[in-house]
Amino acid sequence: MRRQDFYYDLPESLIAREPAAERRGSRLLGLDGPTGKVTHGQFPDLLEQVRPGDLMVFNDTKVIPARLFGMKDTGGKVEILVERLLTDARVLAHTRASKSPKIGSLIVLEDGTRLAVTGRRDDLFELNFPPEETALSVLERLGHMPLPPYIDREDEELDRERYQTVYGRKAGAVAAPTAGLHFDDDLLAQLQAKGVNLAFVTLHVGAGTFQPVRVDNIAEHKMHSEVMDLNEQVAEQVRATRATGGRVIAVGTTSVRCLETAAARAESGQGMAAYQGETDIFITPGFEFKAVDALLTNFHLPESTLMMLVSAFAGYRHIMDAYREAVAQEYRFFSYGDAMFITRNPDAPRDLPGSPSEG
Repeated sequence: MRRQDFYYDLPESLIAREPAAERRGSRLLGLDGPTGKVTHGQFPDLLEQVRPGDLMVFNDTKVIPARLFGMKDTGGKVEILVERLLTDARVLAHTRASKSPKIGSLIVLEDGTRLAVTGRRDDLFELNFPPEETALSVLERLGHMPLPPYIDREDEELDRERYQTVYGRKAGAVAAPTAGLHFDDDLLAQLQAKGVNLAFVTLHVGAGTFQPVRVDNIAEHKMHSEVMDLNEQVAEQVRATRATGGRVIAVGTTSVRCLETAAARAESGQGMAAYQGETDIFITPGFEFKAVDALLTNFHLPESTLMMLVSAFAGYRHIMDAYREAVAQEYRFFSYGDAMFITRNPDAPRDLPGSPSEG
């Protein structure tokens, strides 16, 4: 499969650069995986798509204000994007400067806080924060929200609230699990009142989520690795849902990646296993889903790994047709945009780019 198989035309005007006035104020495109039928509605219509006994799996990571600005001790500006919290005082970070900082040097932040450059791992630098403060406390004080590159404006105070889910509680992401941005506390309560069960996994979204696929043959793409946690309680919730005929509904592609990583590690007949560790799962058309029955997700960038994931879930042709319809109907795209509710297409593994159309 080729990267350009996942391209679609998107007018710049449809990229959402600000959040909707209310979290639940977005539109919802429904895509029936087996038939390809598309429906149009508002986000609260999700309540009509779910059933008692379904399990919705959310990613409870919390976005950190991961972007810092400072000066190298040798002079020269430097921009830091924290990729991963290693300990309370150590992080891995991307840096942008005219020349890369040297190991053993210092970076002085805007208020005089000094960070030591102590190591390097590939393109990332290991930075140590001063012992009197945690990395998180410095980020909360000086950091900027790491808005995606296609939101071409400075971050604002509102982004600290809205580029964050209401249920995020484990700090560590540098990008929001955006499908969750549409939920407010009332909607979560309404789901539970309907008999829908909620579960929470953690995947700390890294900056790699915005890295473009640079190879033409997608089989040559190296997927970035992220830290995830799916505990035994969630594994049992998934098994119980399966046993009673409910559906496992992933809220966002990060939840899909958690669930399918853990399911792939389960022993035969177990269905789902707890797993804490790294995942670099790369889901492309032909993938056989073991855990997820339905997916709530935003609209994704052309030629992105997430475009490949949703094509694997719903079927390549169904996704490309649905995206063309979304453009025609002027949905809002990407992180602050509208959402899709997709049911899994059991024939999707055989619906590949370039395969003959039925009909």
